[in-house]
Amino acid sequence: MRSIRVFLVSIILALVMLFSFVAALRGYQSSMVAADKLFDKQLLDTAKLMGGIQSQQALAAVTVDNNFTFQVWRGQQLLAASTNAPDTAIQAREQGFNYNNFNGYRWRTVAYYQAEKNIWVMAAERSDLRFILAENVILQSIMPVVISLPVLALLIWLIVSKGLSPLRELAAELADKQPDDLSSLRFQGSRKELVQIVNSLNGLLGRLKTALLRERQFSSDAAHELRTPISTLKVQLYNIAELLPRHQQELVNINVTVERLAHIVDQILNLHRISPDQYNARMKRLNLDSLVQQVLADESERLDKKQQQLSYVGEAAHIRGDEFAIKTLLQNVLSNAHKYTPEHGFINVSVKRQASTIQLCIEDSGAGISEPMRTRVFERFYRVGGDSHSSGELGCGLGLAIVKNIAESHSARIELTDSSMASGTAFCVYFSDVDSQGEV
Repeated sequence: MRSIRVFLVSIILALVMLFSFVAALRGYQSSMVAADKLFDKQLLDTAKLMGGIQSQQALAAVTVDNNFTFQVWRGQQLLAASTNAPDTAIQAREQGFNYNNFNGYRWRTVAYYQAEKNIWVMAAERSDLRFILAENVILQSIMPVVISLPVLALLIWLIVSKGLSPLRELAAELADKQPDDLSSLRFQGSRKELVQIVNSLNGLLGRLKTALLRERQFSSDAAHELRTPISTLKVQLYNIAELLPRHQQELVNINVTVERLAHIVDQILNLHRISPDQYNARMKRLNLDSLVQQVLADESERLDKKQQQLSYVGEAAHIRGDEFAIKTLLQNVLSNAHKYTPEHGFINVSVKRQASTIQLCIEDSGAGISEPMRTRVFERFYRVGGDSHSSGELGCGLGLAIVKNIAESHSARIELTDSSMASGTAFCVYFSDVDSQGEV
């Protein structure tokens, strides 16, 4: 994912470098032209100076370096010349500048006619040395601009970072929000563009909050409203069974359907009650060992109906959570183990401390859950085999969805594996150990 800051800095720096390069190129070209004119003027002045020397002996005594040469002609007679001058005229006897090749180099030449003395003064400089000298001067003026580019890049980075800092502050405020916090943002940024974003986000949060409240209220109200007629229906079925003894099987079938409906309503209510916004404020330090023993005591009567053997091995282990939610998790997992374990089967429950985690594990000797189905069983209203489950037990497919919701809200990890017994499933939940983390 590309960073806005990197994108802006890259684009701005690329544009600055492009314009700097174009400006430097134009400056280089114009400076070279100006340097050529300056060198030409200097060469012409030198030729005029030599033309003003009165004595031929004085001209002959002039010494120059190898990158400069001159000649003084009167007609076809060479009056004076530097030691590195050719025997022939440096250029044609026409006043002005030209380029000529001799002595293995290319030279910039000038011819100057001194009318009073009737002489031609010809001077020349090596073109390559003129070019190198001019280029060095120009590059020295450009180098500070090139050297300043890294500093400019750093300044651009800091300025862009400063400009984007309100976005980071807004992101931090959003990150600090709890999952159940749909209140409006209180961002105090002064940037007009960010104010528009914040207003849009607040509008979205408001609409989302209204929609979620409407959904939760509907689920809660519907479940509560259904409980009363279901209870009444159960009573009426009991009374009818007393009056119509010959229709017991039909009434049993109806009663099974009513029980299933009541179970669905109870699970919907549980799903509503274990929503994070319902219990986040009730999070506290809990002794998981004690909670498990309480739930096992509450469920023992139901387990005895199928003469299932229950064992428990535990130790003091503390987690941070909501008591009602953790009990609901235990009840749902135990209920599944009880329902899908045959009579005289085994259910083993354990609580163990492992390094910085606490393992709650419930194993049964039931039919088990095949590996491909171990992800799908946590989907809402999904049951392996649907309503025609091989066990014949009632269910609506919400129990493990509720368990998953509770586990995620407690930052716990669920693991489904094969039971250590001949058949069945091992359902393990891993919580953070608050004692190892130093929490109170």
